[in-house]
Amino acid sequence: MRKFYLLAVSAVLVTATTGAYAAGGEIAVIVKTVNSNYWQNVQKGAKTAVGEAKGYTMTFQGPAAESAIADEVNMVENAVNRKVAGIVLAPSDPDALVPAIKKAWEAHIPVVLIDSSLSDAGKQYYQSFLSTDNEKAGELCAKALIDRVGQNGKIAIMSYVPGAGSEIGRVGGFRKYIEAHSKLQIVGPYYSQSQMATALNQTTDVLSANPDLKGIFGANEPTAVGMGRALKQTGKADKLVAVGFDGNQDLQDFVRSGTIQAIAVQGSYQMGYKGIQTVVNVIEHKPVPKQVDTGVVLVDKQNLDSQDAKNVLY
Repeated sequence: MRKFYLLAVSAVLVTATTGAYAAGGEIAVIVKTVNSNYWQNVQKGAKTAVGEAKGYTMTFQGPAAESAIADEVNMVENAVNRKVAGIVLAPSDPDALVPAIKKAWEAHIPVVLIDSSLSDAGKQYYQSFLSTDNEKAGELCAKALIDRVGQNGKIAIMSYVPGAGSEIGRVGGFRKYIEAHSKLQIVGPYYSQSQMATALNQTTDVLSANPDLKGIFGANEPTAVGMGRALKQTGKADKLVAVGFDGNQDLQDFVRSGTIQAIAVQGSYQMGYKGIQTVVNVIEHKPVPKQVDTGVVLVDKQNLDSQDAKNVLY
């Protein structure tokens, strides 16, 4: 009887260790919101990669708004409860998602992060992180603004969700570069919560309160679109320099018309595509890098129709 018990325990241990990840099954892709062309482009990349991976299916989810952090936490926990094969996650908050990711780790479900990282407390619970180097991207935007505005005057920062990993790096990199390489005075940041209408209203107010503004930075897609619309509606489109972030059709049109002078565009399709490829490699016990830079391209009127720009615009 004792011999049978020991064999049974050994079998359980082998299953728990060597069979932790089983090839095939559902991969849950959970992003900050589904109400954005940026995240829909991530979905396109993920869908293509799943189609190339044998034996896998994909579900795609996100809250109604990037600020609905509790909803995203619930989505991750639900994915863990239904025992998905793997999770590709764009965390909307660096701390709030850590307990949910820990549950995935305890359930032997691999997690690959895209776009935004987690705080140090969560680093042991995910296998890889794919994103733009947001600090460098913020620096790129700051340089583009200085090149067009000059060293002196006043500029505004229109940001999105305070505390989001990408926002900390992107706006932080922008601010540090401005402070280190110019004497420009910074107004803001103002937080739109990634709501275009909010960004439009905030930008309108900032333009009204600062008639001497020389430049303005919109730090993500809905914020930059709201900023561009405010510039057009107030007749300020040709009165100051605007730099935006991301590359949907609205932002491309703003660049073409001169409403926005430059946009920094991330490889959102590649995040989805490589996110799926990476989590499949983890499931199938293949080595993956802990961090991958998916790149950024600065697009202006001069290179808007180039192949490099077309590769990232959406």
